[in-house]
Amino acid sequence: MGRIILDCDLMRFPNSGLYHYCLNIGHYVNQLLEELGKEHMKFYVPQAEAHTFAKKDTIVEKPNHKIIKPFLWDCKVWHAPFQLGRILPKKNKSIKVLLTIHDLNFLHEGKSLEEQKNTQAHVQSLINRADAIVCISEFSKSDVIQHCTVGDKPIYAIHNGTHKVGEAKLQAESYKPVKPFLFGMGYVNQKKNYGVLLPLLEQNTELELIVAGRLDDPEYIKNMKQEAEVKGIADRLHILGPVSEGEKAWYLKHCTAFVHPSLAEGFGAPVVEAMLFGKPLFLSNLTSLPEIGGEAAFYFHNFEPEHMQQVFKEGLSKYGQNGMVEKIIARGQQFNWGEKAVEYLEVYQSLM
Repeated sequence: MGRIILDCDLMRFPNSGLYHYCLNIGHYVNQLLEELGKEHMKFYVPQAEAHTFAKKDTIVEKPNHKIIKPFLWDCKVWHAPFQLGRILPKKNKSIKVLLTIHDLNFLHEGKSLEEQKNTQAHVQSLINRADAIVCISEFSKSDVIQHCTVGDKPIYAIHNGTHKVGEAKLQAESYKPVKPFLFGMGYVNQKKNYGVLLPLLEQNTELELIVAGRLDDPEYIKNMKQEAEVKGIADRLHILGPVSEGEKAWYLKHCTAFVHPSLAEGFGAPVVEAMLFGKPLFLSNLTSLPEIGGEAAFYFHNFEPEHMQQVFKEGLSKYGQNGMVEKIIARGQQFNWGEKAVEYLEVYQSLM
C-alpha cells in the first residue's frame, strides 16, 4: 500500500470537532493498518501537534513547505478533512485526493446570498480537485448532491464515531449547579440557537441551564443574557465557555437532560457523546439531527414556547416510564470509530 497522508492543519484548534475528527481517524485507521501489517497513515500536523501521533507517523508543517513539499513525493492518497480547508497537492495528478465534507451549513444559517455564493464556490473548487468525497451523514451527502456538482466522482456517507469522554470531575473553580439542570454544549452562536431554551427556564423554575463551548458570537450571547434578565431568570442561566473533558463528563453525567436546538448540523457530535450517558435528549428536528438521534431522542418541531414545553414535559414522562436509558446508550454505541476506520480504509484502498 502506498502512503496515505491526512492533513491535520485544523488540529490547531484543540477544542474543536475537527480536532477530534482527525485524532480519531488517525488513531483508529493506524491501529487497523498495524493489525493488517501494512504501512501506517502519515499525519501532516502544525507544530503544536508534533507529539500527538507517533513520531514515525508525523510530518510537521514547516515554512519552507510553501515552496517545496518533499512529503508528497511518495504520497498516493491525500485526505483533506474539511470542505472549507485546503488541498495541498493542487496540480499533482499522481496523488488521489479524498475530501471530507462535514456540512453545507452556510446554506441553512440565514447567511446573505453573497456569503453563500462565495462559500459554495470554495467548496466546489475543492470538490473539483477531489477524486472521491466522504460526507459525515446521509443528510450532508444529499445536500452536496443537490447543491454542488459532483459528476461521476464516488461519494460516500460515513458517520463519525465518538470518543469516550473521560472521568467526570469538576475542578475547584468549576461551576457546580445548585439545582437540577439542562445541559447543552457547542459553539455558542446563533446557529446553535440556545436562546430558544430560555422560556423553558421560565416555565420550569426548578431548573438551571448550563451551556458549555466556545463563545463564538459575543453579540448573540449578550442578547441572550439581556433576555434572561428581562425574564427574571438570569441567575439560572450559566454560559461557561470551553470546559475540560472532566467537566464535560460531569455535566453530562448529572444533567436532567441534554438540549441541542441547533438550526444546522452536518452530524452533531455532542449529541452522540451525550447518548453514552443515557440521559434524555431534546433536539431540533432540523438537518442531520433526526438521522443521528433516531428514536432515542425527542424533537422540537418548532421553537414556540408552548410547543417546546409540551415536548419537554412529554419527553421526560416517556423517558421515566419506559426506561429509555439502555436504548439511548445503545444508539450512541452505534457510532464506533473502530468500525468507521474500516469504512475509511476501504475508501483509501479504492483510490490506489
